[in-house]
Amino acid sequence: MAKADDSSLDPEQLRAVQATARRALDRASGWGIFPTPIPAILEAAKIKVAPASAFDPRRIMDYLIGKTERVARAIKSAISKTFGILDADESLIHIDHTVHQSKQNFLKLHETGHHEIPTHRKLFRFFQDCEKTLAPDISDLFEREANNFASFVLFQGDGFRTMAADHAFGIKTPMKLAKEFGASIYASCREYVRSSHRACAIYVLEPVTFCGRSGARADVRRIETSPLFRQQFGQPSEQVITLDHSLGRVLPVGRRMTRPTTVSMTDRNGQAHECIAEAFDTTFNILILVYPVKALTKKTIIF
Repeated sequence: MAKADDSSLDPEQLRAVQATARRALDRASGWGIFPTPIPAILEAAKIKVAPASAFDPRRIMDYLIGKTERVARAIKSAISKTFGILDADESLIHIDHTVHQSKQNFLKLHETGHHEIPTHRKLFRFFQDCEKTLAPDISDLFEREANNFASFVLFQGDGFRTMAADHAFGIKTPMKLAKEFGASIYASCREYVRSSHRACAIYVLEPVTFCGRSGARADVRRIETSPLFRQQFGQPSEQVITLDHSLGRVLPVGRRMTRPTTVSMTDRNGQAHECIAEAFDTTFNILILVYPVKALTKKTIIF
């Protein structure tokens, strides 16, 4: 099943979050430094990463001693579902150090977002000191705001989009820029599509599995689309990609990458378009970039 939306905000919310993120980069003098200087950003925000993570099994057991059964269950549940925690009272971040370093970078900035966005900091401190919890809708909004904060800082505002424009359009560009910014390939591909002026989409799939009737298949984790793609094709809603799907031909079965392949997609008016699709298997997810052929040659005039 596809994951729930984790990033969309209304324009006013987005402007407020980006203004906070911009100040974080300004304080750290982080613009134009590559990879994005995470330690300097955290230091300027006066927040630290715990040297011994709360995700360490021994630390968890030590912390649970003396807690009520209800609190203990809640903590164990939270630890099992997340990779980062902000201790608002101590201005301390706990990160799961077993995840890849590039993902840790995003997690650090995500938790810093909770620390830097004024509403988050105030409410986090309040709820840490009582038995109540954030309402689900508020918690969801806070997570989306923190994700946008992290993306803006990690990719330095429009820095990623500007740099990507100097490269040939294709999946290898965000893969290359991921190292430049210190980001994961997954996050970089999402940013590549999200910030693109072209019509394009990135399908994020779970690893390929096999079943008797359909053969190779991959469940859809998330589909990120550019504004122009949504305008022309709408938001895709597939839940699974099988071999009989138009993108089934590019599933990288037994290989890491699938070279650019011609596929067909139907727009909102029912018209078929010749598109290019190419895929990369990160081992954690399969990423398929798809874009209409016209998007490679269409000129845009900005007044």
